[in-house]
Amino acid sequence: MPIGGRRSARGGGPVHRLYSVTVFVVLASLDNVAIGLVPPLYESIAPDLGVARAAIGLVTAASFLVSAVAAVAWAYVGDRSDRKPLLMIGTLIWAAGTAGSGLAQTYPLFFVAQVLAAVGIGAVGSVGFSVVTDLVTPRRRGLVLSFWGLSQGVGTLAGTLVGGLLGAHDWRRPFLLLSAVGVLATLAYLLTYDIRRGQAEPELSGALASGGDYDYRISRADLPVILARRTNRWLVLQGLTAQVAFGALVWLPDLFRERAEAQGLSAPTATAVGSVFATLFQLGGVLSIVGGLVGDALQRRTPRGRALVAAVGILAAVPFYLVLFFVPLRIEVPDGAPAAEVVLAVLGSVLTEPTVGLSLLTALVALGLTSANSPNWFALIADVNPPEHRGTVYSLGNLVNGVGRAAGNGLIGLAFQALRSAFPPPLNVAVGLAAFQLFFIPTGVMYWLASRSAPNDIRGVHDLLVERAAEVAPEHHPTR
Repeated sequence: MPIGGRRSARGGGPVHRLYSVTVFVVLASLDNVAIGLVPPLYESIAPDLGVARAAIGLVTAASFLVSAVAAVAWAYVGDRSDRKPLLMIGTLIWAAGTAGSGLAQTYPLFFVAQVLAAVGIGAVGSVGFSVVTDLVTPRRRGLVLSFWGLSQGVGTLAGTLVGGLLGAHDWRRPFLLLSAVGVLATLAYLLTYDIRRGQAEPELSGALASGGDYDYRISRADLPVILARRTNRWLVLQGLTAQVAFGALVWLPDLFRERAEAQGLSAPTATAVGSVFATLFQLGGVLSIVGGLVGDALQRRTPRGRALVAAVGILAAVPFYLVLFFVPLRIEVPDGAPAAEVVLAVLGSVLTEPTVGLSLLTALVALGLTSANSPNWFALIADVNPPEHRGTVYSLGNLVNGVGRAAGNGLIGLAFQALRSAFPPPLNVAVGLAAFQLFFIPTGVMYWLASRSAPNDIRGVHDLLVERAAEVAPEHHPTR
């Protein structure tokens, strides 16, 4: 229930707002750097701690699960209380866990430290999402949230790069460095202004500007209401099939590595080629900004806009992925060359070898189309839920996303082995990847179904906020 009354906002001018948005975008990236540190260091961490490589992989799997589950709890608490302290506590927790990981001398201590870091990481995404949606008006949600989502992907790639480079000779170094950055990030939170729940909603702007305070909070009684919103159900469920397809794409470097080996390159050079190609192709994710802009523009014309943009993007990408996996690829790279020379050779082949240029163009289009999913998913969650529900709905969707990604990542390896008897490498990898992209089809259908239910749910939130604006306005509480 609401607690009306007056409250003075601290700061909140254009510069302060820009700083606050920037802080949250950067910090959403930082916690993903922490997530990305371990995988490139498996071969260094495992022997130092006296365990098999698979044991370190188990730590990563456990961390993903703990982070996703913890995010639900953090989000629920964040939707009930002041979010800024929670974000600071969460950041300090993952910084402490990351430092503990770098200092751990035994496998059990490393495991516990990574799990502790995962608990803190769960706070930054779920609670941070709720805060960011209160910083941005509905007209610009897709654009700003595209940067917020993109920063997470960049953070994961940066973690892989930082781990591989700084940890090449001492795997502990990047963990200790990142933990120090986490402490500095906590200080950056102190300088953000106190973001009021619901302050970006047009329906509440008048009441809040005149001194009212939107003090509605989530309760357990709201959970059936959240699940009863049809759009929420489609937004959460689509992540299961979408992430099966996305999870399979982490094997893309293997496809290009096997193609390079089939052309006679040695395993080390082929591995480098696969990594460079996969990194180049991921650049299409930057086009999520375009997806956010298009979603914003179409949403102003029809309340079905964002969901339709996501549906069309997901479905239209499928044939481009199929072309990417099967187009012949001639790779001209000197075998045994150093990494820098391999990178330059691959970049040069984009211009000199037509099949490489076609593959890159196809990948950019495919990833650009599917990247329309992310900002419009974020924005739709904000559109169809009142402010006090958003963090919880986001975390539920993120939990389902994690299950789908884990399934896609795990099952695709089994599919490659099963297909090997019928298709020689690398054709078995191409066929397996192509089959898993068909999971995008039910994802697109669910977004289309969301486009049908979204107008009614958006209207319901609008009416609810109009009603609450009258209740929290100062004139509604003359004695306060």
